Amino acid sequence: MPKQLKTYLIQLILFLATVITSSFAGGELIGLPVESYGALLKLGLWFSIPFLGILTIHEFGHYITAKIYKVKATLPYYIPFIGIIGTLGAFIRLQSMPRNRKQFFDIGIAGPLAGFVAAIGILIFGFTHLPPADYIYKIHNEYRQYGADYGKYVYQNPSDSVVVLAVGGNLLFNAMEKVLVKDKSRIPNDYEMMHYPLLFAGYLALFFTALNLFPIGQLDGGHILYGLVGVKKHKIISTIFYTFLVTIGGIGIFTSPVFGDFVPLGTFENFILFVPIYLGVLYFAFFARITKSVVTNFLITVLVFVAQYIIAEILPNTGGFIGYMFFAFIIGRLLGLGHPKSGREESIGLGRKILGWFAFVVLILCFSFQPIYILH
Repeated sequence: MPKQLKTYLIQLILFLATVITSSFAGGELIGLPVESYGALLKLGLWFSIPFLGILTIHEFGHYITAKIYKVKATLPYYIPFIGIIGTLGAFIRLQSMPRNRKQFFDIGIAGPLAGFVAAIGILIFGFTHLPPADYIYKIHNEYRQYGADYGKYVYQNPSDSVVVLAVGGNLLFNAMEKVLVKDKSRIPNDYEMMHYPLLFAGYLALFFTALNLFPIGQLDGGHILYGLVGVKKHKIISTIFYTFLVTIGGIGIFTSPVFGDFVPLGTFENFILFVPIYLGVLYFAFFARITKSVVTNFLITVLVFVAQYIIAEILPNTGGFIGYMFFAFIIGRLLGLGHPKSGREESIGLGRKILGWFAFVVLILCFSFQPIYILH
């Protein structure tokens, strides 16, 4: 079998597998009663089609732009996953290097902006076509006894039958909710949002858009940042945002059960045991590659630890999102915080600079300190 045909076959199999895993995951999230796995798969398409559609538009934004510049790139590789949303995303591989900052910028920004526009379209449709308020009773019939005020009761002492995964919202999602929904009684509770597949798919798309737009390393936002400021300033800004990402990612660790019932701030003994272990994790997993100076890396580690501790003590309900720490770990240990220098370092021009800063406004609108959280 020719090598290229084999690659296409692998990509097709991964795509089909991802459709299946995300559809089953979506069916479970929606939660309506079904009688067979086939019915569950069909139900889950309400989630997988919009979500994978946005993801595909994002990746083909990169792919088409790369092809325009004659930069070799693969078609998307989708990553199936047996888990909450059924996928770990998708990616394309650049097989040749963009020749200048403009090409890095254009290829980097095309994906997230294309996906962002698609997500807006899905959310507009989702918010303007919400089912009646009693839709939730089809999933949780036990809520019916509480009526429209069920949220005041069922989350106080959640039972095994209550889904306790909630979305944290962001500036854009919350604004669209207020502006587009005329009948406010139809707006789902944050803890029930995953039962509304179009809203949940659009929300997740905004979340992943924000992640991709972080101006770190060779993320899409890193390519955009490189186009805006060049390689030297990129490394400085990238390091700052990387440190910020780790900081907000670890806040919740102090006040949440880490192993079983072990809560670091639960007792003084727990905290004393936790400190050296967590400092070691921060140093070796996240900050060992920021600079070549052991002392500087250790000082950054301590400063991050102190910042997380102070925030956790003063604002114990500020949970953060540990997923940001895992994301930072992948970037820091596998991809690095710098950016390769292109052959030519000329300015990208005023129009692209405006578009680049707009992309970072999109980051702010889509970002959430706690995008997903669990009721304890």
